[in-house]
Amino acid sequence: MADNFRPYFFVSRSSFYTELILGCLQIQLGVICSVGIWTLSEAKLQAAQAHQTWKSPLELTERVTTINPELADRYSKLSTYRDIKGGALAVGFAKDELNFGDLKLSMPSPYRFKPKPILMAAPENFNPDLQLPPVLPEPPQNSSPPTTSTESGKRNTVLESIDTDYRYDTDNFGQTNLFFEPTVKFRLNNGNKIFFKTGFNFFEERGVESITNFPVQVGWQGKIGQVSLQTAAGVDVFNRLPTAINLNAKVEVPISSPQVSSSGQLLSAVILSGNLEQGPYKSNARTLDNQITAWRFGPDLYWQINRNTSLFSSLRLGSYNDGNSEVQSFSRLERKFGQFSLAANLFSWSFDRNLERTSGYFSPPDFLVYNAEVAWEGNIANFLRCRLAANLGRQRLKGESDNANTYQTRCTVKVSPNIEADLGYSFSNIQNQETSGNAYSSNSLTGQLRVKF
Repeated sequence: MADNFRPYFFVSRSSFYTELILGCLQIQLGVICSVGIWTLSEAKLQAAQAHQTWKSPLELTERVTTINPELADRYSKLSTYRDIKGGALAVGFAKDELNFGDLKLSMPSPYRFKPKPILMAAPENFNPDLQLPPVLPEPPQNSSPPTTSTESGKRNTVLESIDTDYRYDTDNFGQTNLFFEPTVKFRLNNGNKIFFKTGFNFFEERGVESITNFPVQVGWQGKIGQVSLQTAAGVDVFNRLPTAINLNAKVEVPISSPQVSSSGQLLSAVILSGNLEQGPYKSNARTLDNQITAWRFGPDLYWQINRNTSLFSSLRLGSYNDGNSEVQSFSRLERKFGQFSLAANLFSWSFDRNLERTSGYFSPPDFLVYNAEVAWEGNIANFLRCRLAANLGRQRLKGESDNANTYQTRCTVKVSPNIEADLGYSFSNIQNQETSGNAYSSNSLTGQLRVKF
């Protein structure tokens, strides 16, 4: 257990990786400062123009100021598909994710576009970053004056934000995964968005030489009528493995028009989405060492039943390059009571063959997790908002049942009107590997720095 609580910002005994991470941070801060000074006066004007140009009746608005704070909080807490980070059946919301081992369920946020990590699935995802955000009708706007010749000469692409995700996962069997991924997002003058993501990932496991990964990905997000589209493609570069291609796509359609109260609170909505992902399976060092890749596809359904009750359900089918296949499903029913909430979660996962010993990834023939969650979220200070959650339930693997518990905390600090930072921690005993009867536990430290221009 001592290994589980090693200082989180040191991912290896070698100082090389620490220096590399610090170097990435310094480079990013330098980019933020220099680009911020260059674009500050002009970016907001361009962003406003782009927003006025993109007028769909079901626009995904990104201006939190136009939404009731309670509604904004609900959205920030709905996000599925873990930021490729996991946490184990800790259905904890907002900037955390849906933690199921390695599967990360994900949904679009109405306030900021956060590229979803690829191919992480299973029990550690039972910690929903369920950001499933029904699209909201755009608030009425005054018609904008005609564009002048001076305005038309300005740039057509505006730097909108830089989001940096950090995640450090450990367990009591010597497995360590680190993800550090900055994403730069731009808004085009037609309202569409493009983003560029890179970063540094590190995987360490007993009996396997450590692996370093440098992901590079370019993506696009836009709308056609009421249909939201999102797609991305890139490459994963490794220090000692062949370069691999990754891609993902998502289509989101409102089944019923969202109903919003006069105060801006969401009353009802039904959103259906289709998802497709392909790329290296970043479960652990052994799986990467075996060069395992996978295709995953399936639908998500979000139903805002009333202003305080919501249902989310997801189905994923997977096909691996080692000949294995999987089926996994997740459902969550949540009810809010002011700052408190109650939720019931159900997750099932089954593989055609158990190839953990040969391929390295958790591939249970029959795995079931169900639990109940109690959570509180509120403002501790004007600049500080926190969430505490506890999940108590059961897990069944190969016909044997055991307790399945997760404890999670997350805080958001508002540094300035344009800068926010999240920091979260979770502990779980939900399995994401076979342990031969020994108790399993995992720890996850997550964070995100958001800079909006």
